[in-house]
Formats: sequence, structure tokens, C-alpha cells
Amino acid sequence: MTPQEFDAFYTASFSRLTGQLYALTGNWSEAQDVVQEAFVRAWDRRRTFDLDSAPEAWIRTTARRLALSRWRRLTRGLQLAGRHHREDPPVEPPTDEHLMVVAALRELPEAQRTALVLHHMCDLSVEQVAAETGAGVSAVKSRLARGRAALAAELTDRNPTREEGKLRV
Repeated sequence: MTPQEFDAFYTASFSRLTGQLYALTGNWSEAQDVVQEAFVRAWDRRRTFDLDSAPEAWIRTTARRLALSRWRRLTRGLQLAGRHHREDPPVEPPTDEHLMVVAALRELPEAQRTALVLHHMCDLSVEQVAAETGAGVSAVKSRLARGRAALAAELTDRNPTREEGKLRV
């Protein structure tokens, strides 16, 4: 891959991937950091990095794993130090609905949240979600069904006065 091809790929996909990782992590700065690190890793292997074989999926998977690894290290470090994690103040999203969806997603188990974001926000098929997460197709379908139900309940609890169906994930 030429540097120009990589630059075009980066320019075309960085914002989209950062938005997707924000939905997974709930932290805009963390999302930017892990996506940037994933691109650095892709650049390091640019000679073998193939733009024809789902490069965004590779970046997204790498960034998701980096975020999970960072979270685990932070949790372990805080447990060892005996301190409590103080959460960063939330970054104001563009709309109240966006904030509600991200907050509701954060309440879901990671497997359900990941399946929902990859399927609905990244427009991946069930089979692609299965391949990216290493889960079986039936497990992904189950996570999607349970995740949708849990997300609907979370959103209803957060804003019971809204008409049902107005908020879309």
C-alpha cells in the first residue's frame, strides 16, 4: 500500500471509526486515542495491510481490543493501589438523544453493546459481526435480540415521556 492510499483510507474512515468506538467506550478522548493507535499499527504493517480485505474492520477490532486492554489495566492498577476510579466528565454530544443512547449502551453487557454497535452503527451483517468478535452467528443473533430489548428498556427508563419508536439506534 502506498502512503497516498493509506492517507486516503485514514481520511475517509477516521471520523466514522472514532464515532463507533465512542459508542463502545462512552469516552470521546479514549475513542480517538485507540483509533489513532490502531492506525499507527496498520501503518507499521502497511506493506501487508490490504485495503481490499475489510481494513476498517481490522482498525475497529484493533481499537476495540486496545480500549478493552486499557480498561483492564486501569482497573487492575486501581485495585492494586486501592483507589477508586474517578470517571472523566462526559463530553457534550451533539444532541440529548445521542447522549441518552450512549449512556444506555454503557449499561449493557459488553457483548451485547459490541454486537449492537457493530451491527446497527457500523452496518455489519450478523455474519460479519460474528467474524469480527469471534462469536458464532447464533450467539450474535441472541446478543442482538437481548441487547435490543435491554437498550429499549434503558431508553424507556431514561425518558418515559417520549413516544415509543421516536428514538432510533
